[in-house]
Amino acid sequence: MKWFRKEDRDWAEEVYGKICLKMRAEAERVGTDIPYIPENGRYKDMGKEGIHWWINGFWPGMLWQMYHATGEEIYKNTARGVEKRLDEALNHYSGLDHDVGFMWLHASVADYRLTGDEEAKERGLKAAGVLASRYNPAGRYISAWNGNRPGHMIIDCLMNLPLLYWASEQTGDPRFTLVAENHTDTALKYIVRPDGSCNHIVVMDPLTGEYLDNPGGQGYGQGSSWSRGQAWAVYGFALAYKYTGKPEYLDASKRVAHYFLANAALTDYVPLLDFRAPEEPVYYDTTAGVIAACGLILLTELVDSLEKNLYGQGAVRLLRAIEEKHCSWKTEEDGIVDFGSAKYHREADREVPIIYGDYFFIEGILRMTDRDFLIW
Repeated sequence: MKWFRKEDRDWAEEVYGKICLKMRAEAERVGTDIPYIPENGRYKDMGKEGIHWWINGFWPGMLWQMYHATGEEIYKNTARGVEKRLDEALNHYSGLDHDVGFMWLHASVADYRLTGDEEAKERGLKAAGVLASRYNPAGRYISAWNGNRPGHMIIDCLMNLPLLYWASEQTGDPRFTLVAENHTDTALKYIVRPDGSCNHIVVMDPLTGEYLDNPGGQGYGQGSSWSRGQAWAVYGFALAYKYTGKPEYLDASKRVAHYFLANAALTDYVPLLDFRAPEEPVYYDTTAGVIAACGLILLTELVDSLEKNLYGQGAVRLLRAIEEKHCSWKTEEDGIVDFGSAKYHREADREVPIIYGDYFFIEGILRMTDRDFLIW
Protein backbone atom coordinates (compact mmCIF):
# COMPACT_ATOMS: atom_id res chain seq x y z
CA MET A 1 0.00 0.00 0.00
CA LYS A 2 1.21 3.52 -0.75
CA TRP A 3 2.48 5.36 2.29
CA PHE A 4 1.22 8.89 2.96
CA ARG A 5 0.10 10.76 6.04
CA LYS A 6 -3.55 11.76 6.38
CA GLU A 7 -2.73 15.43 5.90
CA ASP A 8 -0.98 14.57 2.65
CA ARG A 9 -3.96 12.59 1.40
CA ASP A 10 -6.35 15.40 2.37
CA TRP A 11 -4.26 17.87 0.39
CA ALA A 12 -4.14 15.51 -2.58
CA GLU A 13 -7.92 15.07 -2.47
CA GLU A 14 -8.35 18.83 -2.63
CA VAL A 15 -6.00 19.06 -5.60
CA TYR A 16 -7.80 16.16 -7.29
CA GLY A 17 -10.98 18.22 -7.24
CA LYS A 18 -9.15 21.04 -9.01
CA ILE A 19 -7.78 18.60 -11.58
CA CYS A 20 -11.27 17.31 -12.35
CA LEU A 21 -12.55 20.81 -13.09
CA LYS A 22 -9.52 21.74 -15.18
CA MET A 23 -9.34 18.51 -17.15
CA ARG A 24 -13.05 18.47 -17.97
CA ALA A 25 -12.75 21.99 -19.39
CA GLU A 26 -9.62 21.10 -21.35
CA ALA A 27 -11.08 17.86 -22.72
CA GLU A 28 -14.04 19.79 -24.09
CA ARG A 29 -11.87 22.58 -25.49
CA VAL A 30 -8.78 20.71 -26.76
CA GLY A 31 -10.50 17.54 -27.95
CA THR A 32 -8.31 15.41 -30.22
CA ASP A 33 -5.73 18.12 -30.83
CA ILE A 34 -2.24 17.18 -29.63
CA PRO A 35 -0.93 19.82 -27.19
CA TYR A 36 2.56 20.85 -26.12
CA ILE A 37 2.90 24.42 -24.77
CA PRO A 38 -0.03 26.85 -24.53
CA GLU A 39 0.33 30.16 -26.34
CA ASN A 40 -1.70 33.00 -24.82
CA GLY A 41 -3.51 30.43 -22.70
CA ARG A 42 -4.45 28.10 -25.57
CA TYR A 43 -2.92 24.93 -26.99
CA LYS A 44 -2.37 24.57 -30.70
CA ASP A 45 -2.42 21.22 -32.46
CA MET A 46 1.18 19.97 -32.58
CA GLY A 47 0.04 16.85 -34.40
CA LYS A 48 -0.21 18.93 -37.55
CA GLU A 49 3.44 19.96 -37.22
CA GLY A 50 4.99 16.64 -36.18
CA ILE A 51 2.88 13.52 -35.71
CA HIS A 52 5.98 11.49 -34.75
CA TRP A 53 7.00 13.75 -31.88
CA TRP A 54 7.71 12.04 -28.57
CA ILE A 55 5.34 14.20 -26.51
CA ASN A 56 2.27 13.17 -28.54
CA GLY A 57 1.19 10.44 -26.14
CA PHE A 58 0.93 12.51 -22.99
CA TRP A 59 -2.45 14.07 -23.73
CA PRO A 60 -4.15 10.69 -24.30
CA GLY A 61 -2.28 9.45 -21.22
CA MET A 62 -3.88 12.22 -19.16
CA LEU A 63 -7.26 11.37 -20.65
CA TRP A 64 -6.95 7.65 -19.89
CA GLN A 65 -5.88 8.42 -16.33
CA MET A 66 -8.94 10.61 -15.91
CA TYR A 67 -11.21 8.00 -17.49
CA HIS A 68 -9.93 5.42 -15.02
CA ALA A 69 -10.41 7.85 -12.12
CA THR A 70 -13.85 9.16 -13.06
CA GLY A 71 -15.45 6.77 -15.55
CA GLU A 72 -16.53 9.75 -17.67
CA GLU A 73 -16.91 8.80 -21.34
CA ILE A 74 -15.56 12.09 -22.67
CA TYR A 75 -12.07 11.07 -21.60
CA LYS A 76 -12.21 7.64 -23.26
CA ASN A 77 -13.71 8.94 -26.48
CA THR A 78 -11.25 11.79 -26.78
CA ALA A 79 -8.26 9.57 -25.99
CA ARG A 80 -9.31 7.14 -28.71
CA GLY A 81 -9.58 9.97 -31.17
CA VAL A 82 -5.94 10.90 -30.52
CA GLU A 83 -4.92 7.24 -30.62
CA LYS A 84 -6.34 6.90 -34.13
CA ARG A 85 -4.55 10.06 -35.23
CA LEU A 86 -1.26 8.48 -34.12
CA ASP A 87 -1.76 5.70 -36.68
CA GLU A 88 -0.24 8.11 -39.19
CA ALA A 89 2.99 7.99 -37.19
CA LEU A 90 2.87 4.25 -36.51
CA ASN A 91 2.54 3.54 -40.22
CA HIS A 92 5.63 5.57 -41.17
CA TYR A 93 8.55 3.65 -39.72
CA SER A 94 11.33 6.05 -40.70
CA GLY A 95 9.92 8.81 -38.52
CA LEU A 96 9.85 6.70 -35.35
CA ASP A 97 12.61 6.43 -32.77
CA HIS A 98 13.23 5.18 -29.23
CA ASP A 99 10.33 7.24 -27.83
CA VAL A 100 7.56 4.99 -29.14
CA GLY A 101 7.03 3.86 -25.53
CA PHE A 102 6.13 7.37 -24.44
CA MET A 103 3.64 7.51 -27.29
CA TRP A 104 1.89 4.13 -27.35
CA LEU A 105 2.07 3.16 -23.68
CA HIS A 106 -0.06 6.23 -23.07
CA ALA A 107 -2.33 5.79 -26.06
CA SER A 108 -2.86 2.19 -27.13
CA VAL A 109 -1.50 0.13 -24.23
CA ALA A 110 -3.47 2.25 -21.77
CA ASP A 111 -6.56 1.70 -23.91
CA TYR A 112 -6.05 -2.05 -23.98
CA ARG A 113 -5.38 -2.30 -20.24
CA LEU A 114 -8.56 -0.42 -19.41
CA THR A 115 -10.94 -1.64 -22.11
CA GLY A 116 -9.47 -4.80 -23.64
CA ASP A 117 -9.69 -3.31 -27.13
CA GLU A 118 -7.88 -5.66 -29.53
CA GLU A 119 -7.01 -2.98 -32.07
CA ALA A 120 -5.26 -1.05 -29.32
CA LYS A 121 -3.33 -4.18 -28.37
CA GLU A 122 -2.15 -4.60 -31.97
CA ARG A 123 -0.95 -1.00 -32.07
CA GLY A 124 0.98 -1.50 -28.86
CA LEU A 125 2.67 -4.66 -30.11
CA LYS A 126 3.59 -2.97 -33.38
CA ALA A 127 5.20 -0.12 -31.42
CA ALA A 128 7.08 -2.63 -29.24
CA GLY A 129 8.45 -4.22 -32.39
CA VAL A 130 9.72 -0.83 -33.55
CA LEU A 131 11.43 -0.24 -30.20
CA ALA A 132 13.04 -3.69 -30.15
CA SER A 133 14.29 -3.18 -33.70
CA ARG A 134 16.52 -0.35 -32.47
CA TYR A 135 18.53 -2.70 -30.26
CA ASN A 136 22.27 -2.86 -30.91
CA PRO A 137 23.57 -6.29 -29.86
CA ALA A 138 27.25 -5.25 -29.91
CA GLY A 139 26.75 -2.55 -27.30
CA ARG A 140 23.58 -4.00 -25.68
CA TYR A 141 21.65 -0.75 -25.93
CA ILE A 142 18.70 0.80 -27.76
CA SER A 143 19.78 3.48 -30.20
CA ALA A 144 18.37 6.93 -29.51
CA TRP A 145 16.96 9.35 -32.05
CA ASN A 146 17.48 9.26 -35.81
CA GLY A 147 19.71 11.34 -38.07
CA ASN A 148 22.69 9.00 -38.37
CA ARG A 149 23.43 8.72 -34.63
CA PRO A 150 23.38 4.93 -34.20
CA GLY A 151 25.83 5.01 -31.27
CA HIS A 152 23.80 7.31 -29.04
CA MET A 153 21.94 6.01 -26.00
CA ILE A 154 20.18 8.23 -23.45
CA ILE A 155 18.77 8.06 -19.94
CA ASP A 156 15.24 8.92 -21.16
CA CYS A 157 14.92 5.54 -22.85
CA LEU A 158 14.45 3.78 -19.51
CA MET A 159 10.90 5.12 -19.47
CA ASN A 160 10.13 3.52 -22.84
CA LEU A 161 11.19 0.03 -21.76
CA PRO A 162 7.92 -0.92 -20.01
CA LEU A 163 6.49 -1.24 -23.52
CA LEU A 164 8.87 -4.17 -24.03
CA TYR A 165 7.99 -5.83 -20.71
CA TRP A 166 4.32 -5.53 -21.63
CA ALA A 167 4.98 -7.05 -25.07
CA SER A 168 6.67 -10.06 -23.48
CA GLU A 169 3.67 -10.51 -21.18
CA GLN A 170 1.27 -10.39 -24.13
CA THR A 171 3.21 -12.62 -26.50
CA GLY A 172 5.06 -14.96 -24.16
CA ASP A 173 8.24 -14.05 -26.03
CA PRO A 174 11.13 -13.22 -23.67
CA ARG A 175 13.14 -11.42 -26.34
CA PHE A 176 11.42 -8.12 -25.58
CA THR A 177 12.31 -8.40 -21.90
CA LEU A 178 15.89 -9.39 -22.70
CA VAL A 179 16.33 -6.28 -24.84
CA ALA A 180 14.97 -4.12 -22.03
CA GLU A 181 17.22 -5.70 -19.40
CA ASN A 182 20.31 -5.46 -21.57
CA HIS A 183 19.71 -1.77 -22.23
CA THR A 184 19.13 -1.14 -18.52
CA ASP A 185 22.37 -2.93 -17.63
CA THR A 186 24.28 -0.75 -20.09
CA ALA A 187 22.65 2.40 -18.72
CA LEU A 188 23.61 1.32 -15.21
CA LYS A 189 27.21 0.86 -16.30
CA TYR A 190 27.74 4.01 -18.35
CA ILE A 191 25.04 6.56 -17.51
CA VAL A 192 24.68 6.48 -13.71
CA ARG A 193 27.66 7.95 -11.89
CA PRO A 194 28.86 6.73 -8.46
CA ASP A 195 27.40 9.77 -6.66
CA GLY A 196 23.91 9.24 -8.10
CA SER A 197 24.12 11.89 -10.80
CA CYS A 198 23.68 10.86 -14.43
CA ASN A 199 24.90 11.53 -17.89
CA HIS A 200 22.16 12.37 -20.33
CA ILE A 201 23.90 10.85 -23.37
CA VAL A 202 26.63 8.30 -23.87
CA VAL A 203 28.04 7.38 -27.26
CA MET A 204 29.07 3.84 -28.17
CA ASP A 205 30.82 2.46 -31.22
CA PRO A 206 27.85 0.86 -33.00
CA LEU A 207 30.07 -1.78 -34.59
CA THR A 208 32.07 -2.91 -31.54
CA GLY A 209 29.97 -1.72 -28.62
CA GLU A 210 32.95 0.15 -27.17
CA TYR A 211 32.18 3.18 -24.97
CA LEU A 212 33.36 6.38 -26.68
CA ASP A 213 32.07 9.55 -25.00
CA ASN A 214 29.51 11.27 -22.76
CA PRO A 215 28.69 14.57 -24.52
CA GLY A 216 26.45 17.19 -22.99
CA GLY A 217 22.75 16.83 -23.69
CA GLN A 218 19.73 18.87 -22.69
CA GLY A 219 21.37 20.12 -19.51
CA TYR A 220 24.13 22.71 -19.14
CA GLY A 221 26.90 20.64 -20.70
CA GLN A 222 29.23 17.67 -20.46
CA GLY A 223 29.55 16.40 -16.91
CA SER A 224 26.63 18.47 -15.64
CA SER A 225 23.47 17.09 -14.06
CA TRP A 226 20.31 17.70 -16.07
CA SER A 227 17.55 17.37 -13.49
CA ARG A 228 14.96 15.77 -15.77
CA GLY A 229 17.53 13.14 -16.67
CA GLN A 230 17.96 12.40 -12.97
CA ALA A 231 14.17 12.12 -12.67
CA TRP A 232 13.97 9.69 -15.59
CA ALA A 233 16.57 7.57 -13.79
CA VAL A 234 14.70 7.55 -10.47
CA TYR A 235 11.49 6.39 -12.13
CA GLY A 236 13.04 4.28 -14.89
CA PHE A 237 15.23 2.13 -12.66
CA ALA A 238 12.36 1.70 -10.18
CA LEU A 239 10.18 0.41 -13.02
CA ALA A 240 12.97 -1.89 -14.17
CA TYR A 241 13.12 -3.37 -10.67
CA LYS A 242 9.34 -3.76 -10.57
CA TYR A 243 9.40 -5.80 -13.78
CA THR A 244 12.56 -7.83 -13.19
CA GLY A 245 13.22 -7.98 -9.44
CA LYS A 246 16.91 -7.25 -10.02
CA PRO A 247 18.21 -5.60 -6.84
CA GLU A 248 20.85 -3.57 -8.67
CA TYR A 249 18.07 -1.65 -10.41
CA LEU A 250 16.41 -0.77 -7.12
CA ASP A 251 19.75 0.31 -5.70
CA ALA A 252 20.33 2.57 -8.70
CA SER A 253 16.91 4.17 -8.37
CA LYS A 254 17.50 4.85 -4.68
CA ARG A 255 20.98 6.25 -5.27
CA VAL A 256 19.70 8.71 -7.88
CA ALA A 257 16.69 9.54 -5.68
CA HIS A 258 18.96 10.51 -2.79
CA TYR A 259 21.02 12.73 -5.10
CA PHE A 260 17.87 14.31 -6.54
CA LEU A 261 16.25 15.03 -3.19
CA ALA A 262 19.44 16.49 -1.72
CA ASN A 263 19.67 18.95 -4.60
CA ALA A 264 15.96 19.76 -4.75
CA ALA A 265 15.95 20.59 -1.04
CA LEU A 266 18.38 23.45 -1.72
CA THR A 267 15.73 25.24 -3.82
CA ASP A 268 12.70 24.40 -1.65
CA TYR A 269 11.74 21.40 -3.82
CA VAL A 270 11.30 23.24 -7.10
CA PRO A 271 14.27 21.71 -8.95
CA LEU A 272 16.81 23.63 -10.94
CA LEU A 273 16.99 22.78 -14.63
CA ASP A 274 20.52 21.48 -14.07
CA PHE A 275 21.94 20.69 -10.64
CA ARG A 276 25.48 21.50 -11.81
CA ALA A 277 24.88 24.63 -13.85
CA PRO A 278 26.54 27.95 -12.96
CA GLU A 279 24.87 29.93 -10.18
CA GLU A 280 23.65 32.50 -12.72
CA PRO A 281 21.37 32.55 -14.59
CA VAL A 282 18.94 30.49 -12.50
CA TYR A 283 16.61 28.23 -14.48
CA TYR A 284 14.04 25.83 -13.03
CA ASP A 285 12.31 22.74 -14.35
CA THR A 286 9.10 21.68 -12.63
CA THR A 287 8.77 18.72 -15.00
CA ALA A 288 11.81 17.17 -13.33
CA GLY A 289 10.11 17.55 -9.97
CA VAL A 290 6.82 15.91 -10.91
CA ILE A 291 8.54 13.05 -12.77
CA ALA A 292 10.79 12.39 -9.80
CA ALA A 293 7.77 12.51 -7.48
CA CYS A 294 6.09 9.73 -9.45
CA GLY A 295 9.25 7.66 -9.26
CA LEU A 296 9.50 8.26 -5.53
CA ILE A 297 5.89 7.16 -5.05
CA LEU A 298 6.71 3.93 -6.86
CA LEU A 299 9.71 3.48 -4.58
CA THR A 300 7.42 3.60 -1.53
CA GLU A 301 5.81 0.44 -2.92
CA LEU A 302 9.11 -1.33 -3.51
CA VAL A 303 11.10 -0.71 -0.32
CA ASP A 304 10.58 -1.92 3.23
CA SER A 305 8.61 0.06 5.79
CA LEU A 306 11.62 1.79 7.31
CA GLU A 307 12.40 3.53 4.00
CA LYS A 308 8.91 4.56 2.92
CA ASN A 309 8.95 7.84 4.83
CA LEU A 310 11.99 9.18 2.97
CA TYR A 311 10.59 8.59 -0.50
CA GLY A 312 6.95 9.33 0.34
CA GLN A 313 7.70 12.64 2.01
CA GLY A 314 10.13 13.53 -0.76
CA ALA A 315 7.37 13.04 -3.33
CA VAL A 316 4.89 15.08 -1.29
CA ARG A 317 7.32 17.97 -0.85
CA LEU A 318 8.00 18.11 -4.58
CA LEU A 319 4.33 18.00 -5.55
CA ARG A 320 3.21 20.46 -2.89
CA ALA A 321 5.94 22.98 -3.67
CA ILE A 322 5.15 22.89 -7.37
CA GLU A 323 1.40 23.11 -6.84
CA GLU A 324 1.77 26.04 -4.45
CA LYS A 325 4.14 28.06 -6.65
CA HIS A 326 3.58 27.04 -10.24
CA CYS A 327 0.10 25.64 -10.92
CA SER A 328 -2.75 27.43 -12.65
CA TRP A 329 -6.30 26.28 -11.99
CA LYS A 330 -8.05 28.74 -14.31
CA THR A 331 -10.40 26.55 -16.30
CA GLU A 332 -10.50 29.03 -19.17
CA GLU A 333 -6.75 28.61 -19.76
CA ASP A 334 -4.86 25.56 -21.00
CA GLY A 335 -1.98 24.13 -19.01
CA ILE A 336 -1.62 23.32 -15.33
CA VAL A 337 2.05 23.24 -14.32
CA ASP A 338 4.20 26.25 -15.27
CA PHE A 339 8.01 26.61 -15.22
CA GLY A 340 8.74 23.43 -17.11
CA SER A 341 11.90 23.43 -19.19
CA ALA A 342 12.75 21.20 -22.13
CA LYS A 343 16.36 22.22 -22.64
CA TYR A 344 18.89 24.42 -20.82
CA HIS A 345 20.18 26.32 -23.84
CA ARG A 346 16.88 26.96 -25.62
CA GLU A 347 14.67 29.84 -24.54
CA ALA A 348 11.57 28.89 -26.53
CA ASP A 349 10.50 26.06 -24.20
CA ARG A 350 12.28 27.02 -20.99
CA GLU A 351 10.24 27.82 -17.85
CA VAL A 352 6.87 27.41 -19.55
CA PRO A 353 3.86 25.09 -19.13
CA ILE A 354 4.64 21.77 -20.87
CA ILE A 355 2.16 18.96 -21.42
CA TYR A 356 4.26 16.20 -19.86
CA GLY A 357 4.58 18.25 -16.68
CA ASP A 358 0.80 18.16 -16.45
CA TYR A 359 0.74 14.42 -17.14
CA PHE A 360 3.15 13.52 -14.34
CA PHE A 361 1.56 15.96 -11.90
CA ILE A 362 -1.83 14.34 -12.50
CA GLU A 363 -0.32 10.85 -12.23
CA GLY A 364 1.28 11.78 -8.91
CA ILE A 365 -1.94 13.13 -7.43
CA LEU A 366 -3.98 10.17 -8.67
CA ARG A 367 -1.44 7.80 -7.16
CA MET A 368 -1.62 9.60 -3.83
CA THR A 369 -5.41 9.23 -3.82
CA ASP A 370 -5.43 5.60 -5.08
CA ARG A 371 -7.22 6.54 -8.31
CA ASP A 372 -4.41 5.78 -10.74
CA PHE A 373 -3.50 2.83 -12.86
CA LEU A 374 0.11 2.11 -13.79
CA ILE A 375 0.39 3.31 -17.36
CA TRP A 376 4.04 2.21 -17.56
